[in-house]
Amino acid sequence: MNSIMKFSPRTKLLGLFAAVVAVSVATNVTTNLISNNKQSGEYFQNSQIPASYAALAKAPRAFDTDFTMAAELTLHAVVHVKTKSPVEMQQGFGGGGFGDPFFDYFFGPQQPQRRQQQQPQEAPMREGSGSGVIISNDGYIVTNNHVIDKSKEIEVTLNDKRTFKAKLVGADPNTDIALLKIEAEKLPMVLFGNSDSVKVGEWVLAVGNPFNLTSTVTAGIVSAKARNINIINSQMKIESFIQTDAAINPGNSGGALVNTRGELIGINTAIASQTGSYAGYGFAVPSGIVKKVVSDIRQFGFVQRAVLGVSMQELTNEVAKEKNLKTMEGALVAEVVENSAAEKAGIKKGDVITKVNNNATKSSSEVQEQIGRLSPGDKVNITVLRDNKELKLTAELKNRQGSTKMASAEADIDILGADFKVINEKLKDQFQLDYGMEVSTVKKGKFQESGIKAGFVIVKINNQAIRSIDDIKEVLSEALNTNDKFKVLNIAGVYPNGKVAYYAVNVGE
Repeated sequence: MNSIMKFSPRTKLLGLFAAVVAVSVATNVTTNLISNNKQSGEYFQNSQIPASYAALAKAPRAFDTDFTMAAELTLHAVVHVKTKSPVEMQQGFGGGGFGDPFFDYFFGPQQPQRRQQQQPQEAPMREGSGSGVIISNDGYIVTNNHVIDKSKEIEVTLNDKRTFKAKLVGADPNTDIALLKIEAEKLPMVLFGNSDSVKVGEWVLAVGNPFNLTSTVTAGIVSAKARNINIINSQMKIESFIQTDAAINPGNSGGALVNTRGELIGINTAIASQTGSYAGYGFAVPSGIVKKVVSDIRQFGFVQRAVLGVSMQELTNEVAKEKNLKTMEGALVAEVVENSAAEKAGIKKGDVITKVNNNATKSSSEVQEQIGRLSPGDKVNITVLRDNKELKLTAELKNRQGSTKMASAEADIDILGADFKVINEKLKDQFQLDYGMEVSTVKKGKFQESGIKAGFVIVKINNQAIRSIDDIKEVLSEALNTNDKFKVLNIAGVYPNGKVAYYAVNVGE
């Protein structure tokens, strides 16, 4: 006996209403996907919304309880990154210099060794690995800076086992984000989600290559937001991590943290562990910061860092009582830098910053995150509490040199007034060095003012080994990013006649 289900007019009406709602939700999903993936400057305009993501609109509620769709969308766009980096070998100059306390200060303690005539040998290489996320069809990949830092070779293996040599487009130590490029087309990609809309308790997936195990997916929830765990060693670090209990292990660094719609909401960066393996919590750089960093690197070669010009203090119960504050949410302004954007906007010491562009900021980390997404010259609305009264102020952000202009890629290193080249094998053998950059010419600039002459071989700056022009740019950028009045490069090296020399170059004036 056949049974026939009959629908009343009321049932039909409800069904029609449900269909309209489904279409509306589907439209919103597609609109959000497109909106979240607009890059400033349209530098990824060749990438189209993949059909697989568009399919989400047909079943807008499926991803609320099912992780398989998010995993399928993400797996093919997360890659295995392998690197080779030279192992630093402590060696001394053939011309002496041992026992010199200044030499030891700049170069580290040296062990005298007898110089022997022998064929130069290649420096030993250290292998490393991590993960990366394809963010455009034509081969741009985002990963962590610490995954590729100081590497000489970068190899990327896709989920389909194809292997490519990768080029480093640029990196930002302040956020631990780097951008790679491989020569390939029509690649699977992950779309950006809105990390601001992520909620504590929301389901997320971590996708990466832990322990060299390819294409691994783990699930968990967002445990907290805006975590500052003090792992980035940089003058202008931005730490406002998404914390998750999805299992993250060594090798997951640079991998994707995605929501149940398969949208990228963070780049997995660190774990909290006493053993080096997963022990409960992982941390990811929010996608809002990642988008800003990779877009700037693609356009300028480095990040256009905006500076508000305040130092901040976390609010505690004791501080709130001492300052007679009626709130515990916000960042207390401890100092205001003279002639900064903050000072010109009217921000004062003792103010509590509670919102940036109408986004609530409950801690200094959240203030840093919001400012870190902006560029010099951007105007930003700052809401502060002063004497427990709310004030709305507008600041025009500046760069680290105090200007509202966008910096040019070569402006930083041009202030040194010098040209550089990698030292040749003759100099390496003469001074028993594995690395160094020779000052090939000196013109008007900071080097000339400090007395540095052509032929000088730079070995270390601010105690960092100098192997390339990028190393010089990095230490210069870090020096310029300091809030210190004197921004100094402590340079150590040797002249061709064997004379060891040290210079303190003030680049802040």
